Amino acid sequence: MIATYTTPPGRERELPTHERPAMPASDLMPAAFVGHGSPMNALESNRFTTAWHALAQSLPRPRAILAISAHWTIQGSALTAMQQPRVIHDFYGFPRALFDFDYPAPGAPDIAREIAEVVRPAYLGLDEDSWGLDHGTWSVLAHMYPRADVPVIQLSLHIAEDLQYHVDLGARLAPLRERGIFILGSGNVVHNLRRLDRHRTEEAFDWAQRFDDEVKDIMTRDPGRLADAGRHADYHAAVPTPEHFLPLAYLAGLCRAAGEPARPFLEGGSMGALTMTSYVLGKVPQGDTRGSNAGAADLPDPQRVPPEQTNM
Repeated sequence: MIATYTTPPGRERELPTHERPAMPASDLMPAAFVGHGSPMNALESNRFTTAWHALAQSLPRPRAILAISAHWTIQGSALTAMQQPRVIHDFYGFPRALFDFDYPAPGAPDIAREIAEVVRPAYLGLDEDSWGLDHGTWSVLAHMYPRADVPVIQLSLHIAEDLQYHVDLGARLAPLRERGIFILGSGNVVHNLRRLDRHRTEEAFDWAQRFDDEVKDIMTRDPGRLADAGRHADYHAAVPTPEHFLPLAYLAGLCRAAGEPARPFLEGGSMGALTMTSYVLGKVPQGDTRGSNAGAADLPDPQRVPPEQTNM
């Protein structure tokens, strides 16, 4: 199956990515962070996936996408640099259709090398054969660019470094916006699989909402101080492990470099202990995110697969 899902009415008339206008030379490509939630979002149409699609429709045609996913954590910072990255199904307990899902976007080794040069003297390794596109990337891009016709490069998360390292590296990526590269972080502001409650389909626990609100206050006022969120009383409940929070640090760094705050384009909770809040930096018109009113996708039956073992 090639990156397809049920197309809401009207989308059939949309231009393929290669037919959309390119970014004017005087403009900066916007950048974004998306709360990706369950990988089942790749197969569903709901208010979150509709908003992702609307965001992509409002952007100029990207030269390439640089994705920073919560699901590639290593002891270093590296870029995928292969011509055709493999599609990684890095989760457990989901339906067969999700494991069969394909997103055959091309890579761009030349652009990966260009990115590595842009951030110097920081070092980014080039991965020519080990990783690819994980579900933190393709479950979102399946809705943003369903034709898989834009080259995609992933940037790993250096899990041994603190949050400020990632903010600083994000700032170093800023020149890429002048070169037509769409930078996309994919994670969740609040992500605690051990405390999920499937009965709270579109709600966040009080502690989760408090932390999400604190992060929103930072991102819309002074994103460069995102590391201050680590001192919030609810931080350890909201961020028991850092990997889903760290992709937001790259947008915070880009905001710092631009001297601009981010704007939330999507908000909401899911299953109590997840928030789907998403942000954008740059000139992006408000898109029409109407369509399905359904909430974010669900997880496998917890009696069969405990949420913390799904790797979502």
